[in-house]
Amino acid sequence: MSINLLYSGKAKDIFSTKDEDVIIAHYKDQATAFNGVKKEQIEGKGILNNQISSFIFEKLNAAGVETHFIEKISDTDQLNKKVNIIPLEVVLRNYTAGSFSKRFGVEEGIKLETPIVEFYYKNDDLDDPFINDEHVKFLQIATDEEIVFLKEETRRINELLSDWFRQIGLKLIDFKVEFGFDKDGKIILADEFSPDNCRLWDANGHHMDKDVFRRGLGKLTDVYETVWEKLQVLK
Repeated sequence: MSINLLYSGKAKDIFSTKDEDVIIAHYKDQATAFNGVKKEQIEGKGILNNQISSFIFEKLNAAGVETHFIEKISDTDQLNKKVNIIPLEVVLRNYTAGSFSKRFGVEEGIKLETPIVEFYYKNDDLDDPFINDEHVKFLQIATDEEIVFLKEETRRINELLSDWFRQIGLKLIDFKVEFGFDKDGKIILADEFSPDNCRLWDANGHHMDKDVFRRGLGKLTDVYETVWEKLQVLK
């Protein structure tokens, strides 16, 4: 099999390899927000996201979470197991922020008594709408059992991540993850985990994530570099 571009996304390009069950994820320097309405090339972003995501996935693998991550093979590239992505963005919220605060008219930063898991339908043409379990079943995206697993696994991932970020002085406000079916039909964690798809606040409430880009709060790579440096404590 020749190496071909399989998919070009907002933050990554996906390439085939000689192994039909393995793909290369190439992290771009592109930053986007508001479903691609705001877009900018930011030098060094791809390297930082690959470093951070590779590090987090290695730790998740070691903690018993099955993921698509195999290894980091260059500054901007990693090898992943090929999966059939489930068209859901699974969002977990520990604190009120972003669209959640806008939707319910509440201020940001309120700690939720119990973390809330939300589903969003992955469809750019529809602007990734918020959907519930019944919608998921109607669209034949996942069964009842699979919905339960997605929620439970996301909560388990949250416990691990929240503890790790707490150890380095960061508060995990919320995050988005994606899952896929591997070659054996098992659901595993896929996509990436970086400040692109989570909210991190420091002790002073400063944003250490893509909100810096969304809201024009500073230089994105400076913030991501700080997160990467802090993560070194967990090695």
